[in-house]
Amino acid sequence: MADRVTVDAFAKVNFGLIVGRRANDGFHSLTSLAQSISWSDRLKIGFSDHDEFIATGMDASEDNLAWKALLEVRAEAGSQRPITIELDKQIAVAAGLAGGSADAAAVVAVASNLLGVNGERSSALAGRLGSDVPFCLTGGLAILEGRGERITPQESAGGFALGIVVPPLELATVDVYQRWDELEGPEGVPLPTAALPPQLRSFEPLRNDLAPAAESLAPRVAEWRHELASRWGRPVAMSGSGPALYAFFVDEDEAASAIGDRPAGARATMAAVPVARGWREVPGTLADPE
Repeated sequence: MADRVTVDAFAKVNFGLIVGRRANDGFHSLTSLAQSISWSDRLKIGFSDHDEFIATGMDASEDNLAWKALLEVRAEAGSQRPITIELDKQIAVAAGLAGGSADAAAVVAVASNLLGVNGERSSALAGRLGSDVPFCLTGGLAILEGRGERITPQESAGGFALGIVVPPLELATVDVYQRWDELEGPEGVPLPTAALPPQLRSFEPLRNDLAPAAESLAPRVAEWRHELASRWGRPVAMSGSGPALYAFFVDEDEAASAIGDRPAGARATMAAVPVARGWREVPGTLADPE
């Protein structure tokens, strides 16, 4: 069996998400300020004797976006060479953190390299896998527009940390957008300037238009947000379609202390910092060439 490349796939947080009306094609236009963070899944990817997808922390399924990403790359390469993917799932699922898209992006990058698919072709097929996958392929800090496929990289962020808490429920993105339409497109409440790290203040207003829809769909999200804001003494925002909630802190130690002071029953928690890319190869891992 060939050695496998080991990679970390980083979650994404939306610092702002402005949603436009649904177009005739059924999709909403959006403008978002997105940031890759140090919360990550780990994947091992490499050639093997037969196709295999192994997952820990979640069910292994051919419907998983990481496996679909491999099939797309292999079709693009015109190859049937067997590949194994091992996924250690750490990022909370159905939480608004783009964990599935991050995994898919990492698979696109590694499998494209293994099978000789160039960067332009792999970027194009990333867009076919979902609106968050192109961003997760590059990562860092970026303004996303359209469906998320138009990416404008920004200077790397730093000098702050995030305390992230995922309430004990899951939200499907399609359901949150549907509720947003039913509510006739509410706007989220912008984060106060004083709550933002200085590097992010030029991007104001930072608001999440999906937050009112998520809280209407699942009122417990609002309960958790208010409780965390009270405990932490600062505004708390929601990432993406939720329900992951976060606040800004000076450093990782302060964020870690804060998430220790939270209501009981959280589905997941993390103290995280910004990272400059969407995935990275763990040093010292190699794969056999095609």
